[in-house]
Amino acid sequence: MTEPDSAFEDLLHYLRDSRGFDFTGYKRTSLMRRVDRRMQDADIPSYEAYLDLLQVRPDEFTALFNTILINVTDFFRDPDSWDELRQTVLPPMLERKATGPIRIWSAGCATGEEAYTLAIVFAELLGVEAFRERVKIYATDVDEEALADARQATYSERDLSGMPPDLREKYFESTGPRSTFGKDLRRAVIFGRNDLVQDAPISRIDLLVCRNTLMYFNAETQSKVVNRFHFALAPEGVLFLGKAEMLLGHGDLFAPLDLKRRFFSRVENGGRRSARGHEDGEPGTLPVDLLREAALAAGPLPQMVLSTDGRLALANDSATRMFGLSARDLGRPFQDLELSYRPVDLRSSIDKAATERQDSWLREVEWFRSPGERGWFDVQVIPLGTVDRGIGVAIHFHDVTRHRRLHDELEQTHRHLETAYEELQSTNEELETTNEELQSTVEELETTNEELQSTNEELETMNEELQSMNDELQSMNEELRDRTTALNDVNGYFDSVLTSLQAGVVVVDPELRVLTWNRQAEDLWGLRSDEVAGQHLLNLDIGLPADEIRPLVRAALADGTDPHHADVAARNRRGRDVTIRLTCTAMRGVADEPRGVVLVMSDLG
Repeated sequence: MTEPDSAFEDLLHYLRDSRGFDFTGYKRTSLMRRVDRRMQDADIPSYEAYLDLLQVRPDEFTALFNTILINVTDFFRDPDSWDELRQTVLPPMLERKATGPIRIWSAGCATGEEAYTLAIVFAELLGVEAFRERVKIYATDVDEEALADARQATYSERDLSGMPPDLREKYFESTGPRSTFGKDLRRAVIFGRNDLVQDAPISRIDLLVCRNTLMYFNAETQSKVVNRFHFALAPEGVLFLGKAEMLLGHGDLFAPLDLKRRFFSRVENGGRRSARGHEDGEPGTLPVDLLREAALAAGPLPQMVLSTDGRLALANDSATRMFGLSARDLGRPFQDLELSYRPVDLRSSIDKAATERQDSWLREVEWFRSPGERGWFDVQVIPLGTVDRGIGVAIHFHDVTRHRRLHDELEQTHRHLETAYEELQSTNEELETTNEELQSTVEELETTNEELQSTNEELETMNEELQSMNDELQSMNEELRDRTTALNDVNGYFDSVLTSLQAGVVVVDPELRVLTWNRQAEDLWGLRSDEVAGQHLLNLDIGLPADEIRPLVRAALADGTDPHHADVAARNRRGRDVTIRLTCTAMRGVADEPRGVVLVMSDLG
């Protein structure tokens, strides 16, 4: 057996620790061939030099992963296998599950062709409506870029070359040179990242499709992944592999349905010897490592496990969601994670647990989950192993937010009660004082009542006088109403006179603000009376030149005896040049003070 290349192993360990991609379980021959291909493209001579390149150029990771994770896939790849799935494998399954949900897992889905092929097959067998109601397809991969492409569900003509024309027309919408998988079926396909080696499997699966992925793992890793597949499948579930994969040596877990096309059924109670010494095939048992991982992942408390060298070895689902951890954080030194010192410094407690082999507690650690949302935890640090030999440290986060809030509310309520009691005593004293004051007030009110009776008699006398005055006011009001009516009649006559005049009439006050603007002025200049009322005459945008109006109006105000005339060239509202005869006459008050100017404008043509 060839000794492993230490430089290549260091490179794999760096990829695992820095990016969370664990390729140590891949077959070395094919893996080294792919890494060598990327090194040739980057013109790097050795694994040591390539490790240095990755440390200084983070963008090189993307090119390397794309080379390692080939993502070779196609619609209806190996058509005879898909025909066998559709005609032989699925009908008995659908007969057993005539009702209820159908769960499918496409492991190593790459850019989604396999997942959408599964959707088409089940839609054809069940009908589109039943497919939407019953089927869920979980499509997973470790390559985030491939998953991003898969979520777009858009493919080129070349990508769809293996698709039968009738299915392509039925399930894809053409958008120019590319075609998009139908949205009504797309919602049943859920894409997500899952590392088959590190992450927990999806459970209760009826059909698990993992084609040409196991071939890249070594025997030990293959065995681990196959055990996870056995755990993931429901009773009588079916495993669909690629042509290059045989499951040799796993007959206790899977029995062949069609060995040529790689269909296998799950063997109930199958399994290898567990860590407890029982056969996994014994009734009521499952692979212990999977049970432990599943129990840890599903635990309600956020939990993490550190290895003896201080690296993050495990984190359950609750801790991952709460603290924003990802698969890339597994294997990293815990002290490099923000969680090691925020919301509380855990490093000293971890060191104490590792050296003194005793539990330690950090009580009521305050943590802001999100802006405006605050919580509290009791953090328990537990050494793992025996008194003489430690194998790691476990960290549990007990959520005591509810207890802390109840305690704070209780203290606040107690303070409110004390304050209320003091206020009650003070109020009682005030009430006694108020009672004495009220007695004194009653005596004063009796005296005031006698005074009010005397005042009432005086008010009655005043009321009679006011009634007499009211009669006089009514008489005066009638006279004013008559005068107002007469004045309105005069104003009506005045408006009729202004309207009947053939010339435009404008009346302004001494400050040249418009008071009156008759209809002929509207026809002549195109402005309504409500638009010019109160406006300065010389500021109006009309065809009458202000320079010739100003001296004429000023002269009329200064000399109120005779009218002033002038013929002025202007432009009416229709844009036609006209000659306007302008007559300005001053209005005088009783004391001969100027009250305004009347301008009469006649169109001479």
